[in-house]
Amino acid sequence: MSAPTDWLIDVADEDPETLLRTLDARGWGDGLPVVAPTPPRVEAMLDAGATGDPDEPLAVLQPRRGIVTRRAVAVNAVLAGCPPAVFPVVLTAVRALCQPEVNLRGVNATTHPVAPLVIVHGEIVDTAGFNGGAGAFGPGNRANATVGRAVRLVLLHLAGARPGSGDAATQGQPSKYSYCVAENLAESPWAGYANRRGVDAPSAVTVHCGENPHNVHDMEAAGDPRLILGKLASAMSSLALNNAPISQGEWFVALGPEHARSLASRGLEPGDIASFLYDHARIPAGTFRRHFGELAWAEWMKLVDDDHALPMTEHPDNIRVVVVGGPGKHSALIPSWGMTRSVTMAVEG
Repeated sequence: MSAPTDWLIDVADEDPETLLRTLDARGWGDGLPVVAPTPPRVEAMLDAGATGDPDEPLAVLQPRRGIVTRRAVAVNAVLAGCPPAVFPVVLTAVRALCQPEVNLRGVNATTHPVAPLVIVHGEIVDTAGFNGGAGAFGPGNRANATVGRAVRLVLLHLAGARPGSGDAATQGQPSKYSYCVAENLAESPWAGYANRRGVDAPSAVTVHCGENPHNVHDMEAAGDPRLILGKLASAMSSLALNNAPISQGEWFVALGPEHARSLASRGLEPGDIASFLYDHARIPAGTFRRHFGELAWAEWMKLVDDDHALPMTEHPDNIRVVVVGGPGKHSALIPSWGMTRSVTMAVEG
């Protein structure tokens, strides 16, 4: 099938500044320099990572109901500077965002600074060069940086999530530029996250719409699980988080390998960690009622007395544990926006 040409525009010359001015005049881009998505580059991206008709409609992205095709995603992947090897991850992440439980319309319409976090699992972490080790949430890795950026460009260009119009976030957050890490399965003492979520595939992607990572440190030499988990519970027990009045909210706990090993050495599994946090990250019901005029609670939570200590989410399964990072006694808590659910999918083109 010949490639359609209705997306092509003429640029006067190859000067990067000319391209930036051209994009800016049309309200495109994220404000950073981009790679020109020439037809040969887009075709190379598709050849490396797309297995179906490049112009087949796959889904729609809210709020503009932009049509997702492999070619449209490839254009944005080129713009972001993606190497072709990571394109299946970008495409899978976009497919995940289209799932109804993500509630992308709400994610984009809220004033909360929510951004989709892409977590990459399995073989493609190594084959495409993703970073799940030291500094995984930070700069310096092309796969992480460009995949996160490509997903954001898709949201800008296809979903229409432009700040102030399609994206209502009051202040935004840095992760709205790029938000992608890999699971550090090599240093995890447990089975991989995707496998624990029932996705049996060589490679997988999780999309979780949440806040920037909240650092949690416990430097005690002994690595006492009660201290590590106590600090995580303390970070969760905050009225300031958007999740606080929303009982269906999810919480991703990105454990650093050292914390993970300390917990596993005492026989704890991810489900045990979730149960501990569910039991210890609590605030009296009366405090919730005093601070919030509206509480999106499970029915059973509405029946308790004011002095009853309520958990920060209605079920332990809403607390998801994954190992990310390198040396050091640090972990991160990533609360969701609230009315959204994470999605884990097998990588496919």
